[in-house]
Amino acid sequence: MRPAFRRAVLALLAAVPFCASARAADPAGLWLTETGSSRVRIASCGGGYCGTIVSAPGKGLDVKNPDPSLRSRSVVGVQILNAPHADGSGYSGSLYNPNDGKTYSGSLRLTGPNALEVSGCVMSVFCKRQTWTRVN
Repeated sequence: MRPAFRRAVLALLAAVPFCASARAADPAGLWLTETGSSRVRIASCGGGYCGTIVSAPGKGLDVKNPDPSLRSRSVVGVQILNAPHADGSGYSGSLYNPNDGKTYSGSLRLTGPNALEVSGCVMSVFCKRQTWTRVN
């Protein structure tokens, strides 16, 4: 009985690092943008992830939105990230930038447990990357 118990404990301990790394690889959570001007909540949606602005001190309305009826809404609560497609290193989809009112093809990938690389591209050639920091 003792050897069986020992094997069970060892099997459980061997699985702990795997579980921790799987949890760390999940981009869901609260993230501070690279400029520190906004916080974005990323959550699982569909087969990928969506991100919504939850705080943006000093930012007001979505005045650059291409839809005139949306220009009077607050940027807080706006979904800016839709990344439904898993790819080799993360997720891809689209990013909305309220600073210029444009939507870009985009991607996100974890580069560390508390670092998320977010990339937005025009014509899949001209890309800008930011590193967001997880808020604990």
